[in-house]
Amino acid sequence: MKNIFTKAEKFTEPQKFKKLGLYPYFVQFSATIGSRTSIQGKETIMLGSNNYMGLTSHPEMLKAAKNAIDQFGTGCTGSRLLNGTLDLHNEMEEKLSKFLEYDDTIAFSTGFQVNIGIIGALTTKKDYVISDEKNHASIIDGCRLSKAKTIVYKHNDPQDLEKKLRELPKEAGKLLITEGVFSIEGDLAPLKEITEIAHQYNAKVMIDDAHATGVLGEHGEGTPNHLGLKKDDVDILSGTFSKSFASIGGFASASEEVINYLKHTARSFLFSASMPPASCASVIKATELIKNGDDMRENLRNLLKRYRKGLVDAGFNTVYSESAIVPIIVGEQVKNFQLWRGLLDNGVYTNPYMIPAVPIGHELLRSSIIATHSKRDIDEALEIIENVGRSLKIIS
Repeated sequence: MKNIFTKAEKFTEPQKFKKLGLYPYFVQFSATIGSRTSIQGKETIMLGSNNYMGLTSHPEMLKAAKNAIDQFGTGCTGSRLLNGTLDLHNEMEEKLSKFLEYDDTIAFSTGFQVNIGIIGALTTKKDYVISDEKNHASIIDGCRLSKAKTIVYKHNDPQDLEKKLRELPKEAGKLLITEGVFSIEGDLAPLKEITEIAHQYNAKVMIDDAHATGVLGEHGEGTPNHLGLKKDDVDILSGTFSKSFASIGGFASASEEVINYLKHTARSFLFSASMPPASCASVIKATELIKNGDDMRENLRNLLKRYRKGLVDAGFNTVYSESAIVPIIVGEQVKNFQLWRGLLDNGVYTNPYMIPAVPIGHELLRSSIIATHSKRDIDEALEIIENVGRSLKIIS
């Protein structure tokens, strides 16, 4: 008789790295995760956060969240469809729609639920989802859970995309999904080419802009705005509140008809408790701060130039992008963990990535810059990264 726990009992990879002192996950923080934080009582420069605009400890964000708790309590204890819609939820969706220049918006309780819900609700077994091979796990799982057939095209390759679309039945429904900024290496999708090809083959376009909203665009509207696309080029713009918005939850903006349909059919929306009041109030305030945060974005851009140049000058292998994400490619699992450990011991926190998140031989540390970092933060971090990299012979 098969024991379904056998795979769990044989899963000893984490224990191996714990014994080596190189286990890099579930690190315990003991302070606000801002530009600097505290890990085991030690001040640490935070280069491993998605808090791109640095809003997690902004005084106005804290005030908005506290006021919401005083007025509405800690939670809604129900789904949006029934007893879980506050005026805060509607205000949040209205302000996001206006900010992103879409007709309407739906807010989910997590970013993961956005893609799970949308793909499953909009597609049938007669339809196709066309997905970039490096799309986020939430998109991959959304495709798996939907009844649609999934077609994967080569990463950021418009030619392969067109080839795949050309082979599909003309009469079939098609939903093309790509990230605007990819979450691990921070590279941007060539959205102009992708959207032109998609519309040529009557495919609807959905952009997951989780890592771009707040950072890119004229006033933080995201990748489509940054690349000069028109509203009609992107049918659905989705994202999360757990990054630049410094809260929790996710959203999708689209036409009134599409949002109305999703509000009544997306299972991850219908059967989940709604976002708590403090989170809604935080997002409302973050939307305002992001829209008026041109100075923060300018500081972020300047810091990114300084940081990338410092890494390249030191001899590290990295990937250029305009996003806040900067990968340090190591190319070997144990050495990648050793670099992570050495940086942490010396006061810099980053995120290590290995298979299946990246291919074998492409192991890397994912680092990211926050708008509230200072030049001192960046310079101090670069000195530590270079010293540890040399000691491990990752750079010569």
